[in-house]
Amino acid sequence: MDFSRWRNLIIDMDGVLWEGQTPLPGLLPFFAALRSTRRAFVLATNNAGLTIDQYVARLGKHGVEVSSAEVMNSAEATADWLMARAPSARLNVIGGPGLLDALTRRGFHIVDSGVDFVVVGKDYGLTWQKLDAAVLAIGTGAQLVGTNPDVTYPIENGLGIGNGAILAALTAATGVSPIIIGKPEPIMYQQALARMQCTAASTLAVGDRLDTDILGAQRAGIASVLLLTGIATAAQLAASDLQPDAVLPGLPALTAALLAAPG
Repeated sequence: MDFSRWRNLIIDMDGVLWEGQTPLPGLLPFFAALRSTRRAFVLATNNAGLTIDQYVARLGKHGVEVSSAEVMNSAEATADWLMARAPSARLNVIGGPGLLDALTRRGFHIVDSGVDFVVVGKDYGLTWQKLDAAVLAIGTGAQLVGTNPDVTYPIENGLGIGNGAILAALTAATGVSPIIIGKPEPIMYQQALARMQCTAASTLAVGDRLDTDILGAQRAGIASVLLLTGIATAAQLAASDLQPDAVLPGLPALTAALLAAPG
């Protein structure tokens, strides 16, 4: 694969930059290569749990300096999607600080009754009461919107439960399937392209998961590289009809490829 044509990158975080709280090998040289070769990038994660400022701070803790404009998550993507369609909507929200921050900064009203949308992201404070309130709102006509469909995500010792499992519970209880904003839908990729003011033809998506990162890139018309440091394994890749444009073992190999083809 000729990496010289890829002047812009859309990069996943969980399973690509780190596992849980542990940075993956080659993190600092990778970002140094992006800067030295003058490639633009957006870090785009389906994880809606943290605010953009928290992601910037987390990267800074690992020695990586990025701007808030270089970070996007499915919470921000969902808030922007809602703003474009229903800026006065009343919301019931299941989600963490990242989702709540994204919605309240845009002026949305989070309410217990008269709900237009139930918006669901990963919520470490999830309770039975929150699930009941969401089911009741959906039952009275609220639309169900999910930040992302990931049923698992990589942590240090294996896989943890993801937002898709919460959505599955709500669908089982209501019979209503969610509108998904994050990957594998193309919305986040399209928003990232607009943010970098570039085209899909000059952009490479980097991810660790076939059913979200790679499928989403294909739906957006973007070339993709799969890193075998997160969800997808070599065995899963061999058995899948869904194939990325390139496969690399991790960040060091991607860094070498970028440096060998600076453009």
